[in-house]
Amino acid sequence: MTEYTITVDRDACDGIFACLVRDDRFVEADDGTATIDEDAEGIVEHRTDGRSVDVTFEGDGKLNDAQQAAAACPVDAITVEES
Repeated sequence: MTEYTITVDRDACDGIFACLVRDDRFVEADDGTATIDEDAEGIVEHRTDGRSVDVTFEGDGKLNDAQQAAAACPVDAITVEES
């Protein structure tokens, strides 16, 4: 089964939220930046170190949504890497 990691650089995020309309796992954090819902289905690991959020998912059912969210981010604050 496919694993992939979505990384959100919350320092780079401007709160434009183009990602939210492309992948419903993205949500607005309390500080007005994007983050990933900690209760999203398929999470293998959820890590945060201050301003960066790294979430590893299992399964490829929503991989395309994650890639579209990353492509839509005008400040390139989102990356998606397949494992």
